[in-house]
Amino acid sequence: MNKTLTKKLSTLTIITLSVLSLNAQAAIFITPKAPSINAAAYIVMDHNSGVVIASSKADEKRSPASLTKLMTAYVVFQLIKDDRISLKDEVKISKKAWQTGGSKSFVEVGKTIKLETLLKGMIIQSGNDSAVALAEHIAGTEGTFATYMNEYAKKLDMNNTRFENASGLPHKSQHTTARDMAILASATIRDFPQFYPWYSQKEFTYHGIKQHNRNKLLWSDHTVDGLKTGFTKRAGYNLVASAKRVGMRLISVVLGSVGTQARTSQTQTILDYSFRFFETTKINKISKKIPISGSTKKQIKVGFKTPQAITLPRGQYKLSQQVIELNTDFKMPINKGDNIAHLILKLEGENLAKLPIIALEDAPESGFFSRLLEKIGL
Repeated sequence: MNKTLTKKLSTLTIITLSVLSLNAQAAIFITPKAPSINAAAYIVMDHNSGVVIASSKADEKRSPASLTKLMTAYVVFQLIKDDRISLKDEVKISKKAWQTGGSKSFVEVGKTIKLETLLKGMIIQSGNDSAVALAEHIAGTEGTFATYMNEYAKKLDMNNTRFENASGLPHKSQHTTARDMAILASATIRDFPQFYPWYSQKEFTYHGIKQHNRNKLLWSDHTVDGLKTGFTKRAGYNLVASAKRVGMRLISVVLGSVGTQARTSQTQTILDYSFRFFETTKINKISKKIPISGSTKKQIKVGFKTPQAITLPRGQYKLSQQVIELNTDFKMPINKGDNIAHLILKLEGENLAKLPIIALEDAPESGFFSRLLEKIGL
């Protein structure tokens, strides 16, 4: 017999955490289809759970335009976090940065400007000149900086994105998707909470020139606090936004809309729909003991590695049945941190969600004869 006995179990319910309400069978859930909007592609995703609530052509490659600056900023934020650059750095403006066309912060060639000022100029004013100046300060050339951008895109699993410049000016090989932009926006909020408030700043003044943030939702919807707009003839009108209501944060991306007002109203429409008909519940902790075989322990304590979030149509979580199911196959011994089970949420026989559960303690393997007797049922 194999030295290490493999314990094989068919999936079965180990512990029922909550029982389906007696009224659940009579409950009626009506979740309308997501509204149709006149844009090339869009997505709405919950920031905490990662669940996509609604989408259309979310993986279709599109020109990002100035949404590119979300990644430019992400790279800069990360290098600040790693102490490789500082907000206080003095950045010298090159002729190339000064000459860059499109939206501008109106930096002047030959001058030195604090990195923090350039960052705000890029984020709030969408300054292409600021983006190029930042790229050159960090990597020497904008092309080399694009290598940084693509490496971080790969790290974030933005699998359908490629960057060729820091500003978002048209380039035939530069593309992204609605899904990838939602991933990037969510990563920005998660990884750099100290910088994210800049995306909600409505105006910024540099060199005596005041410019307003192009995200009009910052004025019309107080729950919206970011992120970025973009426009070129090739891309159309783009908008990445985030809003937080009653503890639920959503990310929306609209690509290829027909105008500034259209992208604003379309974003508002899909955000309102998602907040109205869906909810996100956070489960911070679960600690239960489940029976196991093949170990010197008869039970083992299990729980979550990190707090979990579940996004479901409104009302379904309260009426769901929650059970812990052991994985179909696992080996002894069990080490603390091993994935050995799942929390399953069910409603009327349908699985609503499945969350991974880990062992919160070690479970040593029992002796050979104990395992043998257990296997043959003695």
